[in-house]
Amino acid sequence: MKNIHPEFAYQSRELGVQIDDTLGDPPDRKTYDRVIKSLIGEFANGSEIDDLNLLSFALVDYLRFDDPAGLLAEGANYDEGDTDKVLKMVSCTNAEAEVALAVVADANPELARKAIVTAFLFKNNKRWKDEDHSLESLQKDEDDGEDDENDEDQIESGHNINHLFDTRGDENV
Repeated sequence: MKNIHPEFAYQSRELGVQIDDTLGDPPDRKTYDRVIKSLIGEFANGSEIDDLNLLSFALVDYLRFDDPAGLLAEGANYDEGDTDKVLKMVSCTNAEAEVALAVVADANPELARKAIVTAFLFKNNKRWKDEDHSLESLQKDEDDGEDDENDEDQIESGHNINHLFDTRGDENV
C-alpha cells in the first residue's frame, strides 16, 4: 500500500460521491451518460471550467491507465508534478474525451494532471491508503497513548509491591 497526498484522497472520494449522486438510486445510466457527454463537450470546446472534480468526473470512464506505478507515484504530491509525464501515462478510449483532455492540458496543465491522477486513484482505490487525519483518529491515538501511561501507574490486586517500601528503615539517614 502506498500513501498518497491527502488532497488526492479527498478528491478521489469526492469523485465517487459525485458518480453515485449522478447515477442516482436506482441507477439511471442514460442521465449519467448525458451528463458525461455534456461535460466532455464543454471541455473539448475550450470552456474555462476550472474544476478538478468535474474534469476527473468527465474523463474517468474514458481513461486507460497505461502506467499504474507511475500514476501511483504521482499521487504522493498534489501541488507539484510533471503534466507531460502524466499525460504519457494514460490514453483515451473516446476521441472526444481525448480532445477534451488535450484542450484542458494546453490551457491548464495542472488541472489536467490532477484530474488524471484523481481518476486513477478512484479507479484503483485498493492500491493506496490515505492517512487518517480525522478528529476521531487523532483522539483515538491520544487515548491509546494515555492508556499506556496510565497502565504503568496502576497496581493490580495481588501484585507484588514489596519493592515499593524501604526495607532498610532508618538506616538511610
